[in-house]
Amino acid sequence: MADFFPGFERRRVATAGTEINLVTGGNGPPLLLLHGYPQTHAMWRKIAPRLAQDFTLVIPDLRGYGDSAKPPGGPDFAAYSKRALAQDQVETMAALGHERFRVAGHDRGARVTHRLLRDHPDRIERAALLDIVPTLYRFETIDQKSATGSFHWFFLIQPSPFPERLIGAECELFLRKMLGLSGTPGAHEPEAFAEYLRCFSNPETIRATCDEYRAGAGIDLEHDRADRGKKLAMPLLVLWGQRSGQGSGYDLLSVWRDHAEHVTGHAIDSGHFIPEEKPDDTYRALRDFFVS
Repeated sequence: MADFFPGFERRRVATAGTEINLVTGGNGPPLLLLHGYPQTHAMWRKIAPRLAQDFTLVIPDLRGYGDSAKPPGGPDFAAYSKRALAQDQVETMAALGHERFRVAGHDRGARVTHRLLRDHPDRIERAALLDIVPTLYRFETIDQKSATGSFHWFFLIQPSPFPERLIGAECELFLRKMLGLSGTPGAHEPEAFAEYLRCFSNPETIRATCDEYRAGAGIDLEHDRADRGKKLAMPLLVLWGQRSGQGSGYDLLSVWRDHAEHVTGHAIDSGHFIPEEKPDDTYRALRDFFVS
C-alpha cells in the first residue's frame, strides 16, 4: 500500500458502533476531512500535506469504506445512516482530543458533514461541502439528465444481493466507470487507483457501501424531512465542479441558502472529484475559508 501521507500517524479508533481507520497529522486547529464514494481517505492525498501546515488534520475512512469496519446494516440500514456515520466522527474526534473542529466533506462525505451540522452544531466551527446538494432536495428534484448521470444512486439501492453480485463480478470495471466521472485524465494516478481497488474489491466493502446508499434513499430522508425549514447557523463554504452533474444542474448557492444562513462558495473548473482534479484550487479555497 502506497504511503500517501508521509509523516502522518495511522490510528484506529473504536466508536460505539464500529471502528474507524484514519491518519492524522499537522499543526493548528483541528480539521476533519471526509471522502466520498467509491473512495477512501486517500482522496485527500494531494492537498493534505499543505493543509497540515495550518491545521491538525484527521482524515478517516467512513464506516463501511476503506479499512474501517463494516458492521451489518440492521433494520432500515440505520447502521449506515448519515446520522450513524456522523456520530462516528464526533466520537473519533473526541477520542483524539478535539471537542470542536472544522470539517470538509466531498460527495458522500459531504452528506455525512451535512448531518453532522444538523445533529452536532455545537461541535462545528465552520464547514465546507464539496459538490453536493442536500439529499432530500436531490431526490425531490432529479430529472432524466441528472438521473442518467447518477445512475448508481438507483442501482446500489436495489435489494441485496443483486447490485453486490453484479459489482463483484466486474469490480475493476465498475470502479473505473465511477472514477471516470471525473473527466480529467490523470486525476487518479495508478497508485491511487490501485489503493481504491484494493479496498473496493472487498465484498464487505461492496455490501456496506450499497447499504450506505440504501440508507440514503430511506432513513436519511426521514431525518432530512424532520429538519426541513431549519437553517444552519455556522459559516458554510460550497464548492462544485463546473463540469460535474451538480455544477451543471443546480444553482448550488441558492439551494444551500435555503438550508443555511451564511453561505459562500464558487465553482472550480473540474468534474466531480474536485480535490483530485484541481488540488491547487481546492487547497486555496479550503485554506482561505478555514483560516478565517
